[in-house]
Amino acid sequence: MTSQLDTPASPADAVPFPPSEQRITRLRDLSPMQWKSGIAAWLGWLFDGLDMHLYTLVAVPFVSQLMALPQDDRSVTTHSAYIQAAFLIGWALGGGFFGCIADRLGRSRALNLTILTYALFTGLSFFAQTWWHLFIFRFLAALGIGGEWAVGASLLSETWPKHWRPWLAAVLQTGVNIGILLACLAGALLSGFQERYVFLVGILPAFLTLWIRRAVPEPQEWHTAKCAAAESPKLRELFHGPTRRITILTILVCSLSLTAHWAFMFWHAQHLRQLLQIDNWEKQAQTQMVTGAFALVMVTSIVGNFVAALLAKRLGYRGAILLMAVGYFTSMVVTYSVNRDPQVLIALFALMGLFQGLFALFTMYMPPLFPTLLRTTGAGFCYNIGRLAAAAGTVFFVVISPLSGEGLEASADRMRHALLYAGFLFIPAAIVAALLPEPPDERSTVAPVD
Repeated sequence: MTSQLDTPASPADAVPFPPSEQRITRLRDLSPMQWKSGIAAWLGWLFDGLDMHLYTLVAVPFVSQLMALPQDDRSVTTHSAYIQAAFLIGWALGGGFFGCIADRLGRSRALNLTILTYALFTGLSFFAQTWWHLFIFRFLAALGIGGEWAVGASLLSETWPKHWRPWLAAVLQTGVNIGILLACLAGALLSGFQERYVFLVGILPAFLTLWIRRAVPEPQEWHTAKCAAAESPKLRELFHGPTRRITILTILVCSLSLTAHWAFMFWHAQHLRQLLQIDNWEKQAQTQMVTGAFALVMVTSIVGNFVAALLAKRLGYRGAILLMAVGYFTSMVVTYSVNRDPQVLIALFALMGLFQGLFALFTMYMPPLFPTLLRTTGAGFCYNIGRLAAAAGTVFFVVISPLSGEGLEASADRMRHALLYAGFLFIPAAIVAALLPEPPDERSTVAPVD
């Protein structure tokens, strides 16, 4: 028996997204509405990437300035980690919160709210006067960034052809990569200014909402499910019936992989900066080198997105997720198992970026696993709940790293060990990935919940 969440209906106000999937073989077959939905989702993700990584580029020097302590003080690195942890917690909560809003009010409306949220509070980070001001602003900005991930992914999965999903995932993730490259560019251009000025760049996404509000309609699939349902589903329904197994498995694979990934994404820049300080690089040169290294990771990540898509087309999603997780693990062990010169580290970052295509796969893979009116809630909750684990891991792996003295060299060695230990989480993530199913609406015509 078909779930009421997916019962067909023909509401009079449904927004059409012709032509039918069977006739779409080229980009020119897409309707104007499909193009607008795709552009809105991609731009939302681009500005996600911009706003999420502005802090990463200036974390230690800015927190050092706010606390009036030297950069190699352990309290500075610890509080930098606290702020990043708050950001990841906000990301997790925002995914669930705005996911519920998107399932109830619509994808386009929720997309506007998420973008306004992260643009406003990223901009307000400029005005932080103490470390806990920055802590609060990054947490609130993350609510919008976490929500936008789920809303954008669901909008695209419901309006573009299902058989294009692996490639759509690659293209959508590329929006994040380009956004991070723009953050790197902003960091390089503003390297001669105080670190706080980079946060003013984060206000730019707010202008996107003016276009989305006028141009992007709600998907017909959402309209249909909304009109057919007697009432909106609750979050607890993720843990009932056949949906429960999907929920638990996706939470596990996301928690494990995101903890390791964010340990790298946050600490590799701080580790590299400290190595450059040990080598007596000037402050501006340090910022430019760290920014360039970050940009290298993002460029190779774009390649990785399409490698992951190709693997998904050949092996299925779970096989591709498994291989990319094992590759990420291997690259982190190779990079951080021994002390390396900064130039060698930067070269190895390219390998790390390649396997970050893993996270592009989640984009189109996760939403179709859930029924329509739980789609954004389910994808947002399961993917972003992993960020709670990642938030703890950002602090945990530095805390458990061996203490072997004071000063920059000891601090850099602690960060290297933290990165090495975090990489091992990709192994259980790969094991859990082997238990995941393929999206039901791609395997057959059976609805996600029967």
